[in-house]
Amino acid sequence: MVMADRDGVKTASGPITALTVLGLVDNMLNGLARVPFSRPFQGAGGILDNIGQSVTRATVRSFLGYSVSLPIEDFRSMEKILDTVCGAILHPVVGYFGGVEIESDVVGGQEGVWCREKVAVREADPEVKARDKTILYLHGGGYFGTTPNMYLMFAAALVRLTGCQVFIPDYRMAPEFPFPAALHDAADAYRGLMDLGIPAEDIIVAGDSGGGGLSTSLVVYLQEQGMPKPRSLVLFSPEVDLDLSQDSIVDNASKDVLPWNIPVTFYLRGIQPNDERVSAVYSHPDPEWFPPTFVCWGGEEMFRDAIREFAERLREGGVNLHAMEEPGMFHVFPILMPWAESAKRVFTTIRELAKENLESDPRPQPTVAPVP
Repeated sequence: MVMADRDGVKTASGPITALTVLGLVDNMLNGLARVPFSRPFQGAGGILDNIGQSVTRATVRSFLGYSVSLPIEDFRSMEKILDTVCGAILHPVVGYFGGVEIESDVVGGQEGVWCREKVAVREADPEVKARDKTILYLHGGGYFGTTPNMYLMFAAALVRLTGCQVFIPDYRMAPEFPFPAALHDAADAYRGLMDLGIPAEDIIVAGDSGGGGLSTSLVVYLQEQGMPKPRSLVLFSPEVDLDLSQDSIVDNASKDVLPWNIPVTFYLRGIQPNDERVSAVYSHPDPEWFPPTFVCWGGEEMFRDAIREFAERLREGGVNLHAMEEPGMFHVFPILMPWAESAKRVFTTIRELAKENLESDPRPQPTVAPVP
């Protein structure tokens, strides 16, 4: 259920919504007009990757900066329109080109979307070991925005890469529903999958950005509740430190797609940002319980230092870890730039890891040499 349709969520009037959407278009066009095309030979990738990165950075930064500046009523109305457009376009696209079936469902009381391989695709390649596994994907959006429909392309990519089926719950978001609403919804979806007969050892919890942070919160919560741990944890640029005090928050502010004023207070609503329930970088993982973890992030993203510290904490704690840092890349680059060489390296790793359980890896190292 998109946030605008939930009880108690206020939305803007039709005329205001129209003006909001027009403002978004104007803002993004202005952002594109400022794209620096003069330095395509500088960057972590090839010429096309560098140009694509500049365009993507300008577009996404304009969208996010505009979105966080809106009154929440205006944002919810705009979000609903974008959700409708994404649903209308992406449902048939991923079905026709991706060999993936899309189905709306309710799992554990949580509305959401299933992404599964079509029967013909499954029958053509019956040897994939991960086929009986399920990914519980917690979408990003900084705990306040986006919907499952906006993640269909990436979910379809995960289906093709791993052979797993993917369920994306439409969890509640702030400011209308601050912590722990999203966490409880994620836990309900997890229980719901088990109620469907899917054992915990066949459930992979995954997420990006705020959804990645929520994934780590879910793992902590499951242990507190005495519930079985998932098979593994897969994280893309997870938001693991809501204190936002790391050096990279400032150092990479001009390089990342994230807005400089990352909103977190409306989600916390009285919870301290260094509480391990919302910031996994302060947690103390139990290697006997914490699931094998894959995490990737960009060397130029604002969350870089926090994710490095989180990965180091897991490694020192003896958790089965596979970590990747891609120099020159920004926040959630595999989602925003799936064609880039750096994203392809991430996808190749995920495909290999899906064939069996995650294997241990030493401390995270850059996968390509950083640009001087």
